[in-house]
Amino acid sequence: MGLWVLEGVPRAWPASPGGRASSGIVPALLGLLGFVISFAGSWRPSFWGDEGASVMSAERSLPSLFRMLGNVDAVHGTYYLFLHYWTGLFGSSELSARLPSAIAIGVATAGTFVLARSLVNERLALVAALVFVILPRVTYSGAEARSAALATAVAVWSTVILVRGLRATGASVNIRRSLWAGYAALLAAGIYLFLDFALILPAHALAVLVLSDAGATRKRMLGSWGLSTAIALVVAGPVLFFGLSEHEQIAFLATRPPADLRSVAVIQWFGNVPLAILAWALILLGVATVFAGRHLASAPATTRRELAVILAWSVVPTAALVLGSRLGAPMYAPRYLAFCTPAIAIAIAVGILAIRIRWIQVSAVALAVALAAPTYLSQRGEFAKSRSDWRQASEVVEAGASPGDAVVFYEDMRPSRRPRLALHLYPEAFQGLRDVTLDEPFHSTDGLWDTTFPLASVATELSGTNRVWLLHYVETDGTTDETNLTVLQRLGFTIVDSTTFRRTTVIEMAR
Repeated sequence: MGLWVLEGVPRAWPASPGGRASSGIVPALLGLLGFVISFAGSWRPSFWGDEGASVMSAERSLPSLFRMLGNVDAVHGTYYLFLHYWTGLFGSSELSARLPSAIAIGVATAGTFVLARSLVNERLALVAALVFVILPRVTYSGAEARSAALATAVAVWSTVILVRGLRATGASVNIRRSLWAGYAALLAAGIYLFLDFALILPAHALAVLVLSDAGATRKRMLGSWGLSTAIALVVAGPVLFFGLSEHEQIAFLATRPPADLRSVAVIQWFGNVPLAILAWALILLGVATVFAGRHLASAPATTRRELAVILAWSVVPTAALVLGSRLGAPMYAPRYLAFCTPAIAIAIAVGILAIRIRWIQVSAVALAVALAAPTYLSQRGEFAKSRSDWRQASEVVEAGASPGDAVVFYEDMRPSRRPRLALHLYPEAFQGLRDVTLDEPFHSTDGLWDTTFPLASVATELSGTNRVWLLHYVETDGTTDETNLTVLQRLGFTIVDSTTFRRTTVIEMAR
């Protein structure tokens, strides 16, 4: 059989032999599958720092939000604005705040199927969609209150519209204009959702060059794409300007180890070494088969061009971020490449269908599912989000605290890891408690977080308090700074009880 499924593929839209009805039902069902897989258990892990930024920003008033975006996090402004209205309707629990991401993964799954079908055929599209829904980077993005999943959906559907626009040479002028206008709108939306989305442009440029017919048609397509891209970049101008001017907010990436082979080859998309080995082996097999031209006598050049576009979509953004970080401009984090996952899924699917024996193809898909399962389950654990345990710590406070008690947080660390965020993410647990070190609440500042006083400087605030709840940060080696504990002990408080989770210790103290 070989790669016989790639031979004689019809190039017209839709590629499905079942007609328009089946061409819509199959991606819809796969989209539902993608949604269910990402949604299942998404509410179990506690919020973590990046999600804290999302939820707290969404809970600001619009004037407060826009004031903050003029100072920090403009690159996430569109997502925060969307989440502002979403949480206003559905609340800001883990389930509610993460639900849009699961929905977006469903949309992206359908888009992956449609794109792979239009590029090759329906059989490969089915395998690509099934691979996509189990990729650990996909299931992580689909269970997080951040914009990565939405950007992934926009990435794949903008590519679908681009491909359709390149093949609509026989369509009416109005249809062609509508396609290019839709492409420009999605491109601008993707940049507003996630600034690094712009790195998809080289792959799209390659698609225009290799998927359109030579001669006058190619020149016309290049002109249409160039105009649409220019319009999108002009529309996205504000976020590009503010995002670049606020680049210092990702300076913390410079403190992390530089991108290495494990980060790029394993963590970035695959989560664990066995799945990464299988995935890369299949990708290399697919590339070797397609570019060697084996079993593709009917249309080898076309398949090579299309695979080249898919590879560019995953390689160019990765190379740009890694190279930029190596040159001294910190910009790489594995999760930033989530919008490349549809391309990775299609490349893996090509490798699976390069295998000659059908039962081995099925076994390869099943093996990928089995290897992804441990990472998937770990992503749904209670402490899955960077060991964050704020919900669990809040539950201890809620169970034991009484109105009038004071609460004190360890503050001497990166703001996104401070236990103080639990106060805003799980406010029910802290109702009636006195936040004695608060200087200015986050929604009154131009930044993301509260501003606070050192506990020692506001010790008089505790003069009428007999019970204090102290939330300390625990380092990975188990140590913790005891400055606040020492201050409270000098004021006459003694430890009544202490509970330690992954990163937070909750200490109950009384006079």
